[in-house]
Amino acid sequence: MILNLTIKKQWFDLIASGEKTIEYREIKPYWIKFLENKSYDEVFFRNGYRPDSPILRAECLGISRNCNYFEIHLGKILEIRQ
Repeated sequence: MILNLTIKKQWFDLIASGEKTIEYREIKPYWIKFLENKSYDEVFFRNGYRPDSPILRAECLGISRNCNYFEIHLGKILEIRQ
């Protein structure tokens, strides 16, 4: 299963470079529906909403939850399309 997320360029570039290996989402009803008790194989990041926006695919190593955030643990980068 693939998790689709839209992120800002700053975070997109850090994930692409390998510096950022965890993506965070606040614990809110919207994200609980998509992240709690779910298992994803990949995370598909899009930097923007246009059809030609940069994309990045990464392995999803799992999703954990701390007090305030879901932590989406990222593995190997599978594809980057600028």
